[in-house]
Parts: sequence; C-alpha cells; structure tokens
Amino acid sequence: MSSKKNNINNFFKALPKNIFSGFVVSLIALPLGLGLAMASDAPPIAGIIAAIVGGIVVSILGGSHVTIAGPGNGLVGVLLVAISTLGLESAYAAIVCSGVVIMLLGFFRLGKLADFFPSSAIQGMLAAIGLIILGKQFHIMLAHKIKRQDTLDYLIEIPYSINDALHYENKGLIYAALAGILSLTIMMFYAKVRNKYLQLIPAPMWIVLLSVAFSYYFELVLHEENPISKQYMISGIPEVQQIIADIKMPLFSKIGTISFWSSVLAITLIASIESLLSIKAVDKLDPQKRRSNVNRDLKALGLATIGSGFLGGLNVVTVIARSSVNVNNGASNRSANFMHATFLVLFISLFSSQLTRIPLPALMAILVYTGYKLASPKIIRKIFSIGKEQLIIFFVTLFITLKIGIIVGIIAGVLMTFAIHVILNKSIALFLRNIVKPNVLMYQEAGNNHNYYISVKHFCSFLNYYKLKNKLEAVPEDHDVIVDFSLCSFVDHTVMENMHNYQELFKKRGGHFDVIGLDMHETDSEHPFALRRLLPVPNILNNLTGRQNGMEVFSIEYELIYSHEKQKNVDFLSNFLFFNTKHINHIYNMLSYKSGSINIFDIEFSEGEFIAKEEVRSTMLHINLEKSIPEFTLDREGFLERVYAFAGYKDIPIQNHSDFSRRFYLLGDNEKAICSFFNDDIIHFFESNPYYHVESNGRSLLIFGKERLASVKEVKALFDFGKRLKEVVNNQPKAFKLELVD
Repeated sequence: MSSKKNNINNFFKALPKNIFSGFVVSLIALPLGLGLAMASDAPPIAGIIAAIVGGIVVSILGGSHVTIAGPGNGLVGVLLVAISTLGLESAYAAIVCSGVVIMLLGFFRLGKLADFFPSSAIQGMLAAIGLIILGKQFHIMLAHKIKRQDTLDYLIEIPYSINDALHYENKGLIYAALAGILSLTIMMFYAKVRNKYLQLIPAPMWIVLLSVAFSYYFELVLHEENPISKQYMISGIPEVQQIIADIKMPLFSKIGTISFWSSVLAITLIASIESLLSIKAVDKLDPQKRRSNVNRDLKALGLATIGSGFLGGLNVVTVIARSSVNVNNGASNRSANFMHATFLVLFISLFSSQLTRIPLPALMAILVYTGYKLASPKIIRKIFSIGKEQLIIFFVTLFITLKIGIIVGIIAGVLMTFAIHVILNKSIALFLRNIVKPNVLMYQEAGNNHNYYISVKHFCSFLNYYKLKNKLEAVPEDHDVIVDFSLCSFVDHTVMENMHNYQELFKKRGGHFDVIGLDMHETDSEHPFALRRLLPVPNILNNLTGRQNGMEVFSIEYELIYSHEKQKNVDFLSNFLFFNTKHINHIYNMLSYKSGSINIFDIEFSEGEFIAKEEVRSTMLHINLEKSIPEFTLDREGFLERVYAFAGYKDIPIQNHSDFSRRFYLLGDNEKAICSFFNDDIIHFFESNPYYHVESNGRSLLIFGKERLASVKEVKALFDFGKRLKEVVNNQPKAFKLELVD
C-alpha cells in the first residue's frame, strides 16, 4: 500500500515538469503534424488528429514511459502511395486495418520481429524514406510544384528547381521560396545557437511564430495582403465544430483488392519498425533506466491507429525526435505524452484560423531537413567504416526501395545480407545446420549470484539473434553478464551493434556487460560494430577487439607488458598436472609483470581426440616463484570432489583448520610437506579470497577461475589475487625450506 502511495506522490510531484515537457513537444508536433499530413496528400488536420489520439491512448494504455506518439516521418512515402492509389477514404480503411495488424503483433508478442531485420538494411530503408521525403518536398519548399512518377526523378529535378527559383519574376513565388529557404536555415543552424531561453521554443515553432508574425505585419502595419502566393499557403483547416462534422468514415469497399492489402502491409511494416526502433532508442535516454514493455506498446499504438483512422487521422507511431525533446525537457512518465495531446487540442480549438497564415514552403522545409537527417552522408561514412559489405547491403536496400517500394526493398536487404554472410563464410551449411538449434546457453555461475555467463555457439546473426536477446532480456541490468563468442564461428554487424547497446544499458544501470571470445576472430575494419569471422588458423591480429583494448589500457595502468600475438612456446606449462591429458595449441593476449614473474594469458587447448575432441579457451595466470614449494592442487570442494574420494583421491586435511578442509579440496603426493606449507597465513589468504583453481609444480603456480575466457574485470581480479598470493608464498619462513630438504 505504501509503495502505491509513494508512486502516486511521485507522479504528482513530477507533474509540473511533465506538463512543461508536453507543452514544448506540442510546439514541435503542431507544425510537423501539419507538414507530414500535407506531404502525404492528406488533409493538414489528419496529422494533428493522429498526434492527439496517439498521445491520449498510448499514454493511458502503452508500455513505455517517456515516448511520444503521433504521425511518423517514415510513413510519408507509403501513405502517399496509398492515398493516390486507393483514394482518401479507402486509405483511411487501410490505416484502420494496419492498426488491427499492429495490435495483433502486440497480442502475439511479436515485438521481437524487428530483430530479424539487419541493421544496415534498416539504415538503407530509412535513408530511402529520407530521400523520398526530401525529393518530393524540396520543390515545394522552393515554391515549385512538379509531378513525377519516380522518386529518383524528383531528386534529379532538384538542380532545375533551384535554377528556376533564382529566376522567379512572380513576387508571390519569390516570397514563398524565401520563406522556405529561411525556414530551412533556421532548422539547420538553430541547434548551434546555445541560448537556454531561445531554445525553450523549438525550431519548428519559431518557423510558425515568424510566419504568423510576417502575415500580421503586412496586414496590420502595412495594410497589405500577405505577399506570398495564395497557392503556397496552408488551407483546409476548419474550426473544431467543422472538423467533427467533416469526419470522413473509412471506406472498406476495396478491402478485397491486392493494392489495398499491399498498402496495409507496407504501412504496418514501416509503422512497426519505426515504433520499435524508436522505443529501443528512447529507453537508452530514459534517466530512470526503465525498460519498455514493447508488446504492450504495440497494442496501444494499434488501438490508437484504429481510432485515428476512424476520425480521419494518420497512423500513430512512436517518434524518436519528439520523444528525445520530451526526455531533454525533464519528462519522467506518460503524463507528458498526454499533455502534449491536450495542448494540441487547445491550439486547434483556439488558434486553428491562425494556422492558415503559415506558408506551405516553410512547413516543407522542416520535412526537407528531416529527410536530410535520415539520409545524411554521415550515415554512409559510418556504415563504410563498419565494413564494405555493409555498404553493399545499405545501397541495395536504398535503391530498390526508391525504385520499387519499401517492402521489396527491405526484403532485398535481408536477402543480400544473408547472401553476403554465406559468401564470407564460404558455406551455406553453417546457417542451415544451426538456424533452428538452441545455440545459446546461459547459467548463473556458482559462487557469485550476480554473474551470468552466456555462451554462443556456431553463428550469431540477425537470423537467430532473438535467441540471444531472449536470454539477455531475462537478466536484471544491475547484474554482471559475460557473453562468450569463443565457440561462435561468425558474428554479424547487427549482433555487434546490439552488444554495444547492451554494454551502454548495463553501465547506466549499475551492472557490467562484457563481450569476450572475439580475440581470434577476423574483421576487415577497426569499427566495434564490424562483423567477425573465426580464423581457421589463428594469426597475428591487426584490429584489437574491445576486450583487447581494455587489456591494453589495464597494462598501461599497472605497468604491465601486453602482447596480443599468439605464442607457441608453452613449455613452462607442460609440468602442470592439469595439462597431462590435454594438448596446448597456443597462448595469446599475454600480460607480463616484472620481467615475466607473473603472466596472465588466454590459452587454447584441446581435450580428447577425433569425434570427441573439444577445443577450450580459458584465461590463466602463471607465477614464477623464488623458491621451491610442494606440488599440490587446490580447488573448491564440491559434489564431484566428494565423488573423487571414493575413487581413491584423498583430500589432505589441515590440522586445526576444519573449515578450510571442509571448503577446499587439497591434493598432492607429499602430504607432510604440503601440510607444513599450508600455514596460518596461507590458509587465511585462501579463506578470505575468491575461489580459484590453484596448482603448484614445485617452482611455479598456475591459477584460473572458470574454464572460459575471462572478462577484463575478471582479469584485473585474477592479477590482484596472483600478486598478493605470490607475496604470501615468498614470505614463508626459511624453516620451511629446511623441512623440504629433510
């Protein structure tokens, strides 16, 4: 009861900030909603209706916390096609049907479908959408309406429109073009003006205010008509009473046609992808580090879309730009989304007549800038830095989307990604053999309730990433997670990008997320998102992984010598009992302390032969001692160790230390020397430190934790353990030496 009361108190305490944030977001949503609707060939009010319905429904029923719902940038192209081919009323019917499908995606918990689209293909699709928006609205921004069939034609015509604008003789067209250019300039340079008072009003709202002020200046001061050509002014925004009276009911007469369902599928695809990507991005911005219920949000977005379609509005999606503004202005819960819708109702109720004073080129400038951001050259440079193969996927998706359509484009991107993966691995069998296998194993490691270990085998790509994601979603973000790809032959760009996102998420929420096992994988780029292939024959690696970079930084901090190169000279390990039945292939990633007195390294060894042969990679520490000590093996005592006792392996008891004997399993041939060596200092050291496998060959010690690669955090802990253990051993009294000799 007290928890519920605290939640209510916190809600009302945060309400003023959420009201303010909702107000700021509404200042962006108003011009953007008008512009998106008009760019889609829908009535201007349709965009505002979508924002109002979305804000109310999603804020009440949604599963996210600080997102904003409304009309989306990505839907302009598909809605334009739907309205032009089906007609406005039938397009509303398609919007309603897409809302039903989106609701079903939520009910069937299919929010994970977004994980099946490779990142570069999604980037290509978004860039294509950006070019569609930019290409079609750029001409209107310069007061130059053209009609073309192909998006590429719109882009090719841009220089001609610029040339025509420079030679306008019609005063009304000149003013209209200047309004568009000035608005684009505001959008481009507004963010660079770092004034906290000026930035209380977002750039799109400044465009609206300046446009209305310009109109009133001519009307009230100069007593003249607005000089901007009337054909380039917003029209068709009725009063509230008229909006209700003019609501057009969806027309379902074309529901049996292919074109209708093609539009439904395209709208659903873009709406769901845009929403899922936005929800994922906004979760990273949430100051309270909460995780959205994606499927619940899909249900709410679907229901809002149905309501919007019946009221004459566009699709409702989660929008990243307005959500980012929402977070930046202090929003903490869904009431900000609700308030943004409330303010839009007030604006339309009180100022709908003023909106007709806004020039159409000014609104189109906002969309041109949005389109440019989606298809910015920076995106191409980033993808190229990740890998040349990602650029191929990006451009194939982009061009096919532009030439044919969004659905065909994203399918082409998926197929191209799969084809490139097969070519790089020179085997389709790797994918077909393991696509349905449970290639992800997760368990909570013994001795540490906050440490989850996840091993990924065979391959991990956009095709089966959902298996890994399902495991990661089950782990609280304030815990420690280690994801091991050492048994994975191939890890693609989509997975690497998601691993980076999880690392950021866990770091923000107090946990620790480590990716290991990629040190012996090949990559064509130094970018952390680049895809990785396991080298058939390990060689000198040119591009360090994140873990290797971490080890290099660690070596500098602690004055160690680091080498990532593989080494075959492993004779110093041959006398350890642990390796009697194992074959050591090589060691690599070596950290050396004080001329090699302490060495930490990754090691690859094999157990068994032929079909029973297993390759194992682990991280171990080796200590060269300054004097001889007994040979022994020390482990944490568990069930298997008790079973070994029945097979004749005797656990050496230490007198007057029953707790140590109960907790540790100590083996060795020279029991008398071992008991003498394990004095009070040695025993207290082991009792007060984490458990490790410790083995002595008489002149040196071998220490490791789990038979797997260690994270950088675990490497640091292992080094600290070994360094302190060496000091304890070297401080043993001289009498021990004499006892050994006797």
